[in-house]
Amino acid sequence: MAASLVFRLHDRGPELVREVLLERGWEEYNEGEREEEDWNLYWRGSLFQTSQYHNLLPWQRLNHHPKTVGITRKDCLARNLRRMKATFGSALYDFSPTTFILPNDYTCFLVEYNRLRLARGTSVYWIVKPVDLSRGRGIFIFEDIKDLVYDCSVVIQRYISSSLLISGYKFDLRIYVCVKSFHPLTVYIHQEGLVRFATEKFNLSSLHNLYAHLTNTSINKFGPFYKTEKGRVGRGCKWTMSKFRHFLHSQQINELLLWQRINNIVTLTLLAIATSVPSCPNCVELFGFDILIDAKFKPWLLEVNYSPALTLDCQADISVKKKLVSDVIDMMNYTSTDSLRDRAYRKHRYKQPCFKVNHPSAPVLSTLNHQKKKRGNKGSHTQILPLLKTSHQPEKTKRGKLKQRDLEANYQRCLPPFELSKIREARCRIINTSAIKLHTNQTQNPILGQDSRTNESALNRQSRQPLVSYLMNNGSLYRSDVTNHDNSETEAERQRSGETDVSSLTPDTQESEEAFTRPAASWKLPNIYSTKPVRITAEKTTGNGQNIPPVKVGDFIRTFPFNRATLKASQHELDIRTVLQEIQSLTGQLVSGKGHKMKSRREEKVTADKDADTDFDSLLWGPKDPPLISQCFKST
Repeated sequence: MAASLVFRLHDRGPELVREVLLERGWEEYNEGEREEEDWNLYWRGSLFQTSQYHNLLPWQRLNHHPKTVGITRKDCLARNLRRMKATFGSALYDFSPTTFILPNDYTCFLVEYNRLRLARGTSVYWIVKPVDLSRGRGIFIFEDIKDLVYDCSVVIQRYISSSLLISGYKFDLRIYVCVKSFHPLTVYIHQEGLVRFATEKFNLSSLHNLYAHLTNTSINKFGPFYKTEKGRVGRGCKWTMSKFRHFLHSQQINELLLWQRINNIVTLTLLAIATSVPSCPNCVELFGFDILIDAKFKPWLLEVNYSPALTLDCQADISVKKKLVSDVIDMMNYTSTDSLRDRAYRKHRYKQPCFKVNHPSAPVLSTLNHQKKKRGNKGSHTQILPLLKTSHQPEKTKRGKLKQRDLEANYQRCLPPFELSKIREARCRIINTSAIKLHTNQTQNPILGQDSRTNESALNRQSRQPLVSYLMNNGSLYRSDVTNHDNSETEAERQRSGETDVSSLTPDTQESEEAFTRPAASWKLPNIYSTKPVRITAEKTTGNGQNIPPVKVGDFIRTFPFNRATLKASQHELDIRTVLQEIQSLTGQLVSGKGHKMKSRREEKVTADKDADTDFDSLLWGPKDPPLISQCFKST
């Protein structure tokens, strides 16, 4: 009987994730019955520790990328969007209301407040939000500055008073975005989402009535009119995205353009942090983008949720979220060997990459780290040769576990044979020729701090790297992409909630981080445990060898990269300017409504075959039946 995949939930939730995984044949992790590493998926609503990313083994996945607080905390989002707008102009980055971070920006806010009061004949309203709270907590709206009272760090934004209404009720859109990878940037948006309504009619004369101005379900489900009929809205406070599409059909608007502008908001927001997020191929993250549409059908970004709520409050939740979670699991690149966990790792540890690091000794060191995690970090992993000499059989302690020295010897016996004399000779030659350069090459891991154990002495790095390279070149050793370990931690975990805007002191400045690179097979997203066939496009490869992520995974539509130019721009070092040009080009085509086939400026310069674009195409996210971009712009 085949082994089952194992999931691990933090604080016993969310319940929907447990339900979906159990239906798919998974087993839940039991700390008393399983080893610490004996799991395939760890799902939590709060931050993971830095060490948990570095200790990931090939069969394990996490549901958060590291360092995404740059868009999920309100003040960090405001700073990053402000920086991108200053760098690349306001032509594209015009989707966020004017924002100030108080108390730091109080003087700037006061200047803008006075300017608008003198210049405009109509009233100007402002909305205040605590930077690190979610679910509508602490939010209030004011017109007169005398009503501005706060006791914590807040963001203050121009309140969009001309929002689009349905039967007189305000609403916003919850867009579910799955980031498969930040390196290269790979983004999917789910076809289904939620439309969240206020439960009392919009009225600017009652700014203190949160049931009329906020759309958070956690607030409106306690409103007096939650269960009553509310015109076209009906009972409750939610629609599915499918129902909203029917509403759009009754409006005389360019629906494709609206969806594309929302798509642009998602991509442009992620670009603000893409270069600063470390590469972690074994992570897939689900974000909740909250989008408000004004009376002119212009979409605005309100905030990005770190852990969008997965509670089931109504029928709309059930029809959307259950399929959503299932599709996220399909994104996680599980294979049949992942269910074997440690057994598969011992058998294929040099053939199943997880991470790629700059330490060629990773094949040996990561295996030993895997066994040493629960004992603490005793002893050094920087010496290879002494371990190779051990040849006796493993013994057991009183607890029945292998002694550390015997575990090391047991793993070394799995290595292919080699000539020890050649290794010693090569090592001596390397040490003698590189000793002069040792003090100046103090390289640190870009993610970890200066106390990290991966920042080893220059002597060990300089001598070991050519040594193992020598072994690899002679067919005696294979590299593993399993990362080294680290015990440094992030800030204390926040209290788990349905939706979490992560509070962190992490600055939003860009960092030069070369952490890990994705394995070549990370685009393959099989769903080997589902009883239904997966609607997934097979992996393709372009003429120059670039891997193309699937166009569709379940109801997730790939929205980035969306053409050959953006695919090339997202490889290696992200070329943001090229991406922005391609976004403007695509949006311009939708605005003008031209009937000819769309070609980007860079693609027009390519002298390849006319049919070269047939190996790369994308869907336009949003409509009920998303069309291919190439079909949208072909001449009739």
